[in-house]
Amino acid sequence: QVQLVESGGGSVQAGGSLRLSCAASGGTSSRKCMGWFRQAPGKERERVATFYSGGSITFYADSVKGRATISQDNAKNTVYLQMNSLNPEDTAMYYCAAGGPWYGYCSSSPTVYPYWGQGTQVTVSS
Repeated sequence: QVQLVESGGGSVQAGGSLRLSCAASGGTSSRKCMGWFRQAPGKERERVATFYSGGSITFYADSVKGRATISQDNAKNTVYLQMNSLNPEDTAMYYCAAGGPWYGYCSSSPTVYPYWGQGTQVTVSS
């Protein structure tokens, strides 16, 4: 069974930075894709960034491209999301997700990921 535990959220002012962490345990073969989704109030959950360990393939949503970096520390079984130049539109609950891959790729659909963390809140004030 895969377990994911997030940390690192918080409140920052616009222009600031945060690093989110997702510590994973169990089921290494069942979580070749790991990444981050976010959900703002009244909006659907959307993919922010994912990393496919099988092909070292990363994906970034257009909204964070150039501002976010996803990385993985295999020794610590931890995936990180470094986000810079944060703006109020980044305010959301951020969730770590794991699973896949699906046909060699990490899916954009949150519904197919079987494993989720509890979420960590990121609030950016202007």
